[in-house]
Amino acid sequence: MDKNDKAVDVGISAAVKVEIPASWADAPDTPVTVPAGASDFVKDIVLPMDRQQGDKLPVSVFQKHGVLDGTWENGTSAFSKRGVATMVPKWNAESCIQCNRCAMCCPHAAIRPVLLTEEEKAQVPASFETVPAKGLGKDAPSYFFRMQISPYDCLGCGVCLTACPANSSDKTADALVMTPFEEMKPEQVNFDQVAMNDKYLKKDVINNKTVKNMQFAKPYFQFSAACAGCAETTYIKLLSQMVGDRMYAGNAAGCSSAISGGAPILPYCRDSQGHGPAWEHSLFEDNAEFAYGFFHAQDAIRKELLIRLESMKDAGIAPAEIQDYIDNWNDGEKSRAVTDALIAALEQSEPTEDVAYILQNKEYLAKKSIWAIGGDGWAYDIGFGGIDHVMAQNRDVNLLVLDTEVYSNTGGQSSKSTPTSAVAKFAAGGKQVAKKDLGAILMTYGYVYVAQVAMGYDQAQTLKALREAESYPGPSIVICYCPCLEQHIKAGMGCSQDEMKKAVECGYWHLYRYDPRRVAEGKNPFQLDSPAPDTGKLMDFLMGENRFASLKNNFPERADALYEKEIADVKARYEKYRKMAED
Repeated sequence: MDKNDKAVDVGISAAVKVEIPASWADAPDTPVTVPAGASDFVKDIVLPMDRQQGDKLPVSVFQKHGVLDGTWENGTSAFSKRGVATMVPKWNAESCIQCNRCAMCCPHAAIRPVLLTEEEKAQVPASFETVPAKGLGKDAPSYFFRMQISPYDCLGCGVCLTACPANSSDKTADALVMTPFEEMKPEQVNFDQVAMNDKYLKKDVINNKTVKNMQFAKPYFQFSAACAGCAETTYIKLLSQMVGDRMYAGNAAGCSSAISGGAPILPYCRDSQGHGPAWEHSLFEDNAEFAYGFFHAQDAIRKELLIRLESMKDAGIAPAEIQDYIDNWNDGEKSRAVTDALIAALEQSEPTEDVAYILQNKEYLAKKSIWAIGGDGWAYDIGFGGIDHVMAQNRDVNLLVLDTEVYSNTGGQSSKSTPTSAVAKFAAGGKQVAKKDLGAILMTYGYVYVAQVAMGYDQAQTLKALREAESYPGPSIVICYCPCLEQHIKAGMGCSQDEMKKAVECGYWHLYRYDPRRVAEGKNPFQLDSPAPDTGKLMDFLMGENRFASLKNNFPERADALYEKEIADVKARYEKYRKMAED
């Protein structure tokens, strides 16, 4: 009580009067400028909502744009340009090692690597300074490199700095340095005109084999309304870079749903060809089945297209292109190329009924990557029955679980993913039982691909797991560790990636991949990707998060026993995985 009174007294005595300039009374509003590239939909609906004037919009304007059914134009987040960060990162070419790790972990796709040819350098603003690109491979063309920041889209979390391996160099400055927003504002032109321009993407460099190369790909998920430092968006963004132009996503209610489909800021976007993800919100309880419906619908349509294409080939219509498509129609990596070639050939063909039908349904030609996305509340709890059902069907459906270990979006209630001793709503005295092992449950089927990842510890393993899951011709699930505001990390969310690293090092979180394809090769399908943990660091890790540390303050008589149980649970889980890897 005395400390509280003292704090109030100090606060009063430290108050400073802020003088308001008299000129403000008659200051004119800055004229509203319409962003370049804004569609009529953005002008009529998005921008008014962004200005907190959505209640003034009549129903007729939604009817005009045909969105009464809840559809929404993709990519509207690009027009928000909030500019809320006081400090944003500045790139220092001298110290940068061009690893692209900063771009990988940026929650908002606000920092991006760019490659230019000598000729392209002459097309961009003079302020877009570059250095020779390195590490692209001995056969790669000579490109010039720049890491470009978007000051108006950055939230200033600093996650990129913690992930940068060059930010402890002996050179004149770190590779990334937090710099006042006002100083960095001119960089926005470089970001908008170059980094956002699809024509500068280098398809000869982009691939999903390495972190570095993957980050040259376009993010189809950008500038979300997620919290600064959010871990969930980093995984969604990476997935969108890997499969975004052919992605069908069903999203369970929760944080990931709110930040993916919260009007007016929709972060899923299209490329210059009009290709991009199809996203839809679903309920907690049925999201896996919802995405499964996506699979069945597009599968039925594509098989009808195959029947017609076979008939057209026999009739001599674009036989080479049709055969190439048939040979690769279900290959995710080749599907887009053979689809584009087929469409181009049919557009030059005689417009028969079948040709017209194929062209009318051309959006279904490319193989779709079906994903059910959601948090632990969905996957471990309310939607688990649906997940179990869908996984058991042995069809090509993928699940992305963003595990914050608590119901983040609704105030921090305990879930079956919440570990022993963690404090949460409905577990105010610390959770009494161990965390559910979702991955181990689904491994028992034997034909489900299962992976557990933590980007902040191993970006390459995260990318590999997503690549393997997407290529696996059956059901897959990737469980992602996601530090969250509701975990109350003492170091702050700017250290969310570093928190993942600590979690793996001490054995709190484990990395693994279970790939059924390895059985046919005579190999163990289970691979433990994280090393033997230093469990001596476990207690320090727990005390670094208030969801654990507060237990000792509020319930000291039971805290030590629950901490011991949590440590025992963690060690037991690692031992189980170790034995599985050795079998």
